[in-house]
Amino acid sequence: MTQKQLDKSAAFLRGKGFEAPEIGIVLGTGLGRMVAEIEQQTVAHYHNIPYFPLATVEFHSGKLIYGEIAGKKVVVMQGRFHLYEGYEFKDITYPIRVMRELGIKKLLISNAAGAINLGFKKGDLMLIDDHINLQGGSPLAFKNVAEFGERFVDMSKPYDSDLCKALETAADEEDIVLRKGVYASVVGPQLETRAEYRMLKTLGADAVGMSTVPEVIVANHLKLPVAAVSVLTDECDPDNLEPINVAEILEIAAAAEPRLVKLFKKVIAAM
Repeated sequence: MTQKQLDKSAAFLRGKGFEAPEIGIVLGTGLGRMVAEIEQQTVAHYHNIPYFPLATVEFHSGKLIYGEIAGKKVVVMQGRFHLYEGYEFKDITYPIRVMRELGIKKLLISNAAGAINLGFKKGDLMLIDDHINLQGGSPLAFKNVAEFGERFVDMSKPYDSDLCKALETAADEEDIVLRKGVYASVVGPQLETRAEYRMLKTLGADAVGMSTVPEVIVANHLKLPVAAVSVLTDECDPDNLEPINVAEILEIAAAAEPRLVKLFKKVIAAM
């Protein structure tokens, strides 16, 4: 990755009308309904953006959408990249760097995750308070990283306090249950074994997924305030584990999504 590549990607998007977005949003698996809230949309498909990777998962549509939500200019990433698709960390996080290059000042991330904390249930929303990186690498582990920010990034508080508080306040005002917990990020794409779920619980994880942490690390590298919310789509009880049902996971994500959209819209309006 070079600054020239980032400049070319950003220049292409500005040429399409992506001018001075204030907020970046990353939509997780099955969480595309936010797109309907964007007014005056301009769309750029990933395969047209210079140096952008391509989404390969069938329910990730692969486009950047620019427009307005609650009167604020946003750029929304519909379709993210994962290690399990064969990408490197630099690929996964390249769009975050491009959105920052375009001018975003805040970043909101969503994902679908499994509930390790058995006090949480399918369909719950969980504000990520902290995370455990179990993906075996870092998006900052490349030779010329110092050209883009400090090499050694503090992660004592990776999720922005003000953004998290705004999401909690919005949840209270809208009477939405918003859990709070620790998100563990694994490689995937296979789901966890019973022993692995027990290990994650022992480590202190409340939820597990296959995304988000690389983007959050890069947001901190860019000094970009970030908050993230998980939609809990399955309950990972090792003593009562049932086979994965992807259709059900997508259905639960879709059912929970209106609450997530309401939260994000309220926070964006207040920014």
